[in-house]
Amino acid sequence: MANYLQELRSFFRKGDMILLLLCLITTVFGLLVVASATNAVGSVRFVVMQIAGAGLGVLFYALISSVDVEFLAENRWALVVFNTFLLLLLIPFGEDINGNRSWLNLPLLPFNIQVAEICKITYVLIMASVMASHQNRISSIPSVLHMVLHLGLLVGLNMVLSGDAGVSLIFVFTFALMAFSGGVSLWWFLLGVVGLGAAMPLVWNWMGDYQRLRIEVLFNPDLDPEGIGVRYHTVQSLRSLTGGGWTGQGLFNGNRTQGDELAAGHTDYIFSSIGEELGFVGCAAAILLLVIIILRCIQVGVQSPDYMRRMICFGAASVLMFQLISNVGMCIGITPVIGLTLPFISYGPSSIVTIYAMLGLVSGVHARPSPLSHERYIRPY
Repeated sequence: MANYLQELRSFFRKGDMILLLLCLITTVFGLLVVASATNAVGSVRFVVMQIAGAGLGVLFYALISSVDVEFLAENRWALVVFNTFLLLLLIPFGEDINGNRSWLNLPLLPFNIQVAEICKITYVLIMASVMASHQNRISSIPSVLHMVLHLGLLVGLNMVLSGDAGVSLIFVFTFALMAFSGGVSLWWFLLGVVGLGAAMPLVWNWMGDYQRLRIEVLFNPDLDPEGIGVRYHTVQSLRSLTGGGWTGQGLFNGNRTQGDELAAGHTDYIFSSIGEELGFVGCAAAILLLVIIILRCIQVGVQSPDYMRRMICFGAASVLMFQLISNVGMCIGITPVIGLTLPFISYGPSSIVTIYAMLGLVSGVHARPSPLSHERYIRPY
């Protein structure tokens, strides 16, 4: 405990202040956009909740940055139990939103919590720990099966208990990028693609009608050509996104955003709100800020000589990368609608808290790029 308090006091000296500053700048940008996107329904409560979430997130950033990631990774089975417990809480406390029971509605909290937001932090740690325990034979069958086991357990529980296939893709994408950057043979990826292709007919039949429609609409121009059904939100999103030109119509002045015609303009479709009110310049700024944060995570990982710490940084970068690609792709109509936020920018107190907490892991690697003692190691098993 005394060592932890000492680490916490040295946070401002050892922690990644550059990464924190980038996160805060992006958060302020997001607050401005959220305030504008919610102006028609009263922006004060949204802004206050987002600021509270950001403040709590910064606190978690500092706390987690002060924890030795080696200690967390060595107790990966405790993290697995923690993930399982969180997902099981969906049975008594889960709330259905847009057809998915992926949100916890706990009586004492002023906002709902998406369980997968927390699980993605612990999953990065679990994956990095497993990979580090097999790093000398990372492409062997036992090693790959061990990694796949943890992925399958988390995705399987999430699908059974929440039914949210879109969120499960975060874990799959993170798994793939961490495995690739960790040195897993490309033959395994080829085998995975072949296996996925073979299983696709079964997966397609298992999916719900609304899930199949979200994919079909990307490839079938004859599906809802008038944009009054399944394509409605995409059409409105594109109209908003392209309606701002180069510099936009101005904050609090977007036609659809202020007219409440753009559904979820402060959450899922906030990138379209940016396009309408801040134009191409605003969209480029949002993407640039997030790309710089991702590159900073990668840079911290590259600078660490420790394999596990590198994987933690690459895992955090993978999560942010997937959410950026998914959210922007959804707004421009090239990826399915799966309800993922634009990190630091979309409204969502629980989302912003967990993103700051996850990047606290990266800051911890920056503070301690190597193990504190050569006697601490992860036993391969």
